[in-house]
Amino acid sequence: MGKEAAAGRQAYVICPMIEENEKMEVENVLDYTEKLKGALPECKIACVHGKMKAAEKQEIMDAFAAGNTDILVSTTVIEVGINVPNATVMLIENSERFGLAQLHQLRGRVGRGSEKSYCILVSDAKTKIAVERMQTMTKTTDGFVISEMDLKLRGPGEFFGTRQHGLPELKIANLYRDMAILKEAQQAAGDLLRKDPQLEQEENAHLKSRLSAWFEGKSLDL
Repeated sequence: MGKEAAAGRQAYVICPMIEENEKMEVENVLDYTEKLKGALPECKIACVHGKMKAAEKQEIMDAFAAGNTDILVSTTVIEVGINVPNATVMLIENSERFGLAQLHQLRGRVGRGSEKSYCILVSDAKTKIAVERMQTMTKTTDGFVISEMDLKLRGPGEFFGTRQHGLPELKIANLYRDMAILKEAQQAAGDLLRKDPQLEQEENAHLKSRLSAWFEGKSLDL
């Protein structure tokens, strides 16, 4: 980052936390900013995060976009909506804590100009899934491929943010492996509802009773 700044270019650093959390050993924006100022005293360094007022955040990001700041330390508030073609480095600390689709969005903040750009993922995670997720990011820049792998590795509950809201995962189907047949099932359900929206036909009586029981919260055997 120091070399890129000396060459007149800029860098982002992303941390998962705004400030120190004793329960979590992860990098935070406030401490990291001070650490960088000590390590790279020749660089102009600023930080931005979600607790700041909107006007203050905008002022800091505008200064970065204008080239008045060399390194911007931030949470994921810069994930979208900022365009700085002069930025050539994206350093993401504790990258295992971000979804692949989110990492892909962050990576897209650099490489917008003509200069060679770098996305650096820093992680101490040693689990097989964490390593596989990071390797995925080094093998492809295709957003669709990355989203599919994210869904496969994290599971639908975590991927769609439903795991903490009591929504069950599918009892039989796997949302990633069985995507094709799930689409067929969705199409069949749509066709059925167009033909018999109230499920009044005799051949749909059993389905209607099962659905009614399900909506009433009754236990159903598979």
